[in-house]
Amino acid sequence: MKEKVILAYSGGLDTSVIVPWLKENYDYEVIAVAVNVGQTEDFKGIEEKAYLTGASKFYLVDKVEEFVEEYIFPTLKAGAIYENKYLLGTSMARPVIGKALVEIAHREGAKYIAHGATGKGNDQVRFELAVKALDPSLKIIAPWRIWDIKSREEEIEYLEKKGIMLPFPKKSPYSRDENLFHVSHEGFDLEYPSKEPNYKNVLQWVKTLEEADEEAEYVAIEFIKGVPVALNGEKMNGVDIIKKLNKIGGNHGIGVLDMVENRLVGMKSRGVYETPGGTILFFAHEELERLCLDKDTYQEKIALAHDFSKLVYNGQWFTTLRKAITAFVDVTQEFVTGEVKLKLYKGNIILAGTTSPFTLYSEEYSTFEKDSVYNQKDAEGFINLFGLPIKIEALLRKKF
Repeated sequence: MKEKVILAYSGGLDTSVIVPWLKENYDYEVIAVAVNVGQTEDFKGIEEKAYLTGASKFYLVDKVEEFVEEYIFPTLKAGAIYENKYLLGTSMARPVIGKALVEIAHREGAKYIAHGATGKGNDQVRFELAVKALDPSLKIIAPWRIWDIKSREEEIEYLEKKGIMLPFPKKSPYSRDENLFHVSHEGFDLEYPSKEPNYKNVLQWVKTLEEADEEAEYVAIEFIKGVPVALNGEKMNGVDIIKKLNKIGGNHGIGVLDMVENRLVGMKSRGVYETPGGTILFFAHEELERLCLDKDTYQEKIALAHDFSKLVYNGQWFTTLRKAITAFVDVTQEFVTGEVKLKLYKGNIILAGTTSPFTLYSEEYSTFEKDSVYNQKDAEGFINLFGLPIKIEALLRKKF
């Protein structure tokens, strides 16, 4: 019996080359695994390619609902945004895929997992940390770190020498990653931060601001314990809410991000991200928290969101620290229930009203009009005590 290797398979040129390369260099039985996290793909065609390139088995693992419920929504509740801009669309999907690979490895009794991530990127770390956390006995094979192939042309030539003649249409000049939550674009002219992206060529989901709808649109999102459960009064599951908001947000030019980010491996990279539905959800969720969380909890949560975002970006999803922060976040979300109304127009999200049965906003205390619940004289003693360290320092410093 040959050893088995589980390959994260996309059906693209890279992973199609990896199948025969693994068989040639390791003489393993190659089992191709495609993981559905909401990307638009011809999975039947991907399966056919897997067998044509020499895979012995093909699995299509549906992780869309799990991706939303167990990865996207916990990150949304945490308010985690990497370097204050990136909504972690690719980062969240990688541990889901890694988990699926480990599950198939266990089912097949495989000892090896292979992936097509490059040695320059973040994804190699994310995949491999997921595997290490879930089953450290599994061994990793990363062809891009060890083979001699250097270009697309060499990949096609390798397949032809193996008698594998598959049509690989001329790919976009951009390196793209798509899932239910976002589309990312890197490479080509985006490698030059001095150049404005040609959004007509780049964008897949979101209209340019010039092409965005001319009429504003209102949306109302209902949350229960920090999780979106309804859109415009209609109860929906998480997958459908994101799909619907992707369409609505895309029509209004919302959710396009041009960012130079700090990769985990040490270099900077520039990318364009489309996250229309996610951008709307993060905005709405934060506005509801402003209404429902006390000051200290809200501000501590902001600090932990920064830590959470780094953990997700760095591939450390399956760690005790990430789980501990999630536990803290879940406690904070106990009363984050209510509805947020937003106005969408030409790339803008404008708050149009927030309501909650657990609001901590009191018109009776906050009013600038006459009230009977707040004694303004009390502020004098508060300021005296609060400012005492400042006063003492000022008095004593006068001696010098």
